Amino acid sequence: MAVTRKIIHIDMDAFYASVEQLDNPSIRNKPVAVGSSDSRGVVAAASYEARHFGVKSAMSSKLAKKLCPNLIFAKPRFERYKEFSKIISEVFFSYTDLVETLSLDEAYLDVTENKRGIISASKTARLIREDIFEKTGLTSSAGISVNKLVAKIASDYNKPNGQKTIPPEEIKAFMEDLDIRKFHGIGRVTAQKMYEIGIFKGIDLKKKGEDFLIQKFGKSGSYYFNAARGINLSPVSPKRKAKSLGSEQTFSKNISSEIFLIEKINIISDKLSQRLKRLGVSGKTITLKIKYSDFITQTRSTTKQLYICEKSLISKTCEELLFNEKLRDSVRLIGITVSNFKQLKEKKNINNSIKAQLKIDF
Repeated sequence: MAVTRKIIHIDMDAFYASVEQLDNPSIRNKPVAVGSSDSRGVVAAASYEARHFGVKSAMSSKLAKKLCPNLIFAKPRFERYKEFSKIISEVFFSYTDLVETLSLDEAYLDVTENKRGIISASKTARLIREDIFEKTGLTSSAGISVNKLVAKIASDYNKPNGQKTIPPEEIKAFMEDLDIRKFHGIGRVTAQKMYEIGIFKGIDLKKKGEDFLIQKFGKSGSYYFNAARGINLSPVSPKRKAKSLGSEQTFSKNISSEIFLIEKINIISDKLSQRLKRLGVSGKTITLKIKYSDFITQTRSTTKQLYICEKSLISKTCEELLFNEKLRDSVRLIGITVSNFKQLKEKKNINNSIKAQLKIDF
């Protein structure tokens, strides 16, 4: 019988904005956006007070100010955020060495066997959050379950400053009742495609066969098939290797011609090539990201036969992707990502994923 893991997903609450409010008492309990306030600016993070008005990350500053006229903009201070992230990370490692850091404000922890000898994963999560608050003054939220997939979804449920536990015996009902927009990896475009074929909740997704989902959504179909069942065997990996490397540029003025975009592609390709060579990696898959003036984002991707890292090959591939389809509008941002650094490992057997111990203390 497989051992049931106890996984915690910790997510800091409005991290960047909360740090700004903590350091500047005059803006506490007020709508705050971290980012530039100029006409071309973009919101990097928003406080919960700002989110109440509909302000969110990746939104244009112009629209954010329209939604919330009293919005206060704070210039990003990443060195300061890193200081807090270091303290938070030290708290994590005081409980377990199995910590997979996703970003400055988010991580997975495997506490199946932890340094404190605490049996309950829910209690462990609560203590971790209390320690973080005591040491930083910042709140966090947590999701607790048997794998990373379910834990991550659960961490969004009682935000801010809360937690939710999904024990093994509740996973089936939880995933079946879940709105597909809450599944990690299902964005707005994919959700719309699912709506069109009658998939609105996890139970609808679960009724579809794996072959059908692969036919409709490509290789992601297998992930959706397993996700609907709460299946995810990916372990918490303390030394997470980058799966992709990218670079992008936002233009001071929108560009409406492919010819002018080629120059930008060459510049970005050169920067990306230098980074790849510095890290000693190359990849097979090249993705071109295009963000239009209305903030709609489109990606075009291709996988090559050979691994590449040379600027000329990256640039040429992106030019081909650019001309594959006509631009739908003027462009404000271009980005290039190289991924698929190495061959994928053989697919693991997932048949006995969550049929383990149903009476484990969560």
